[in-house]
Amino acid sequence: MSGRLLSYCDALREAQAECLKADPNTYVIGLGVPGPTGIFGTTKGLVDEFGADRVLDMPSSEGGMSGIALGTSICGLRPIIVHMRVDFAVLSMETLVNQAAKWHYMYGGKMRAPITVRMIIGRGWGQGPQHSQSLQAWFAHVPGLKVVMPATARDAKGMLIAAVEDDAPVILFEHRWLYSATSEVPEGHFTEPLDGAKVLRQGKDITLAGFSYLALESLRAAELLGQVGVDAEVVDLRCLTPIDTDTLARSVQKTGHLITSDTAHMAFGATAEVTSVIVERCFSDLKAAPVRIGLPDMPTPTTPALADHFYPGPREIAQAALTMLGSSAVLPQEEPDPRPWKDVPDMSFTGPY
Repeated sequence: MSGRLLSYCDALREAQAECLKADPNTYVIGLGVPGPTGIFGTTKGLVDEFGADRVLDMPSSEGGMSGIALGTSICGLRPIIVHMRVDFAVLSMETLVNQAAKWHYMYGGKMRAPITVRMIIGRGWGQGPQHSQSLQAWFAHVPGLKVVMPATARDAKGMLIAAVEDDAPVILFEHRWLYSATSEVPEGHFTEPLDGAKVLRQGKDITLAGFSYLALESLRAAELLGQVGVDAEVVDLRCLTPIDTDTLARSVQKTGHLITSDTAHMAFGATAEVTSVIVERCFSDLKAAPVRIGLPDMPTPTTPALADHFYPGPREIAQAALTMLGSSAVLPQEEPDPRPWKDVPDMSFTGPY
């Protein structure tokens, strides 16, 4: 470790700068990418450093620009497309699903489409049903697309660099609430694998497996459980394609209990896939039925009165763990909440987007 703390946001910016420096064929494009705020700061200043021919704005035409990115990628360039919200990327599904994902297979490996697509997901400032969805399961369902969800600043930098250098199209999902989170991040060029989960906390009583921001919420849940005598293991699943069933199975074989959480709706989602593969592989090791935690199967509300009750957090995860274990323990009382409303992770979080 470098001992250097960096925010998730700055780690993403460093990753793109490293890629732009290393390969003149790399470029970044997206609505607002070269603007003064630089997509929540993740592309801020890149246009000054690398020029407007490599750090480009784009019109509100996600489908058209994705087609241009695909065309340039098969001609030797390595585009990084940034969608300020995954909701906007829905307009580019034809290009990604019917074209980019199939290119390698249709041409026997002789042609590739090395596109990296950054998609921002998650809640914040009452974004509501059209600006806060988590649609990662859509993309993970498509063979040919790699889908990753880094939860730490180190993984954000290392996985983004690895994605740009990979010859496959890679979708990188970034939860908005992670941008101010910090962790130790090495300087310079390094990569993190685009497959494989990571154990964030060792434990023996129950496995809490989470994607993206819910991996950090699972860590907080483990801290709450530790105060009432429950030793929880926390696994950051990191990747949807493929899901690292080996790491997860080893944890479940040790604890006998599994709670999986995701930032998306539960029906037909990533938690359903995780539960399925673990039941198939570890049925005899399970001491109780696995539990899934995610969003209710309804559109995201905008009003704080509803949003405050819509999203699961560490207490919901911890309480589900106690119920699964048959424990009568009572979780520690919550500290007074300084936030004016719960649709911000902390007081430093600013909106509206």
